[in-house]
Amino acid sequence: MRQHSLSFMTWNIIPRNAIVVCAIVIHSPQTLVADQPTQSRVALQLKSLGSIAGSERWDWWQARTAYIPGSEPRWITTMSETGKTTSHDFHDIFQSVSYDRGKTWSAAQVVPSLQRRKEEDGYQVAPGDLWPSWHAATKTILATGKTFNFRDGKKEDYLRERVFYAVMKRRESWGALQFLELPKRDHAGYPIIAANAGCTQRYDLTNGDILLPIRYVRDAKHRNYTSTIALCSFDGNKLNYQEHGTELNIPQGRGLYEPSLTAFEGSYYLTLRADHTAFVARSTDGLHFDAIKEWKFDDGKPLGSYNTQQHWVTISGGLFLVYTRRGANNDHIMRHRAPLFIGQVNPNSLRVMRDTERVLIPENEATLGNSGVCRISDTESWITCGEGLLRLGKRKGENNKVLVVRITTK
Repeated sequence: MRQHSLSFMTWNIIPRNAIVVCAIVIHSPQTLVADQPTQSRVALQLKSLGSIAGSERWDWWQARTAYIPGSEPRWITTMSETGKTTSHDFHDIFQSVSYDRGKTWSAAQVVPSLQRRKEEDGYQVAPGDLWPSWHAATKTILATGKTFNFRDGKKEDYLRERVFYAVMKRRESWGALQFLELPKRDHAGYPIIAANAGCTQRYDLTNGDILLPIRYVRDAKHRNYTSTIALCSFDGNKLNYQEHGTELNIPQGRGLYEPSLTAFEGSYYLTLRADHTAFVARSTDGLHFDAIKEWKFDDGKPLGSYNTQQHWVTISGGLFLVYTRRGANNDHIMRHRAPLFIGQVNPNSLRVMRDTERVLIPENEATLGNSGVCRISDTESWITCGEGLLRLGKRKGENNKVLVVRITTK
């Protein structure tokens, strides 16, 4: 049911026999949104950089880039070696390096410490959904993600998932796979099961502490995710849990998952995937969030992003969302996961301003739902995305590519 707000006037004293005329003004929700403070548009410049080719046997999925600043800067893109014939056939982590601002990339090399391995109980464990990012306070790259666990090397068991991390120090190789220890129960008393940080965009505080979005299930028999933010300390070697904030959940489908976080003009913003739509929430401290809102355009219509992740770009005084959505002549793409869009967000209304929407990566018979953001500076960010599921479209049999786009401002 549509709700309205009523504006009216009252008088304490009304003379006897007086005729009173009352005016009632009805504001529609659209009018109220229009009355929100306007947001200055930030004009973006987009430039495609060099790509990284997959192979005849493997696709590169979950590709994301980290920037190492310095007198000789470099960019490291990590990728999951992924089978072409079935979903979640994840194997080793590879990396490719650019020394020329993304114009060219080195041949992909396996990361020995992040290879799929066999456990004593027969399970095979592959680190995946990796997000590497520069940690300025310790001058290291910290990558976070989740483990994929395969019984007898074949059947995936999501209940064994864990939050993993790995560290690369300057001029060194990646360190060992490590795991974040979490409480056994959440604030509501439910068990924390299958917690992971797959595909989540973290935010680093100036003191070096980390706000890490994670998700978990509360019932091993019901795959419905709750998302929260874990405050962690990090000394350049070990990531330690300190506390976590609001536990966000919906009962529908798989709940709320693949959360991503950013900060902008004194507030924190969280975007959340759901099976049927996507949500956003705001916080003043990065831990405790207001009620979630469904993502919409500023005209009140649904954004149309569903069952895939969204991420944030903050650049030149603007807050932007990276997403895929319905309604872009893309019904032939699985879950409408292409093209990849970017749109500026009004932080007051928490809505995407429709007239700012741009295509980051055009649709080309492949999904583009698993992207990553690499923040270079206040005026530059890169978007990295590996093409997916070519086997479902007209490019079946082709090798996929990892695509990189540089965003700057005019």
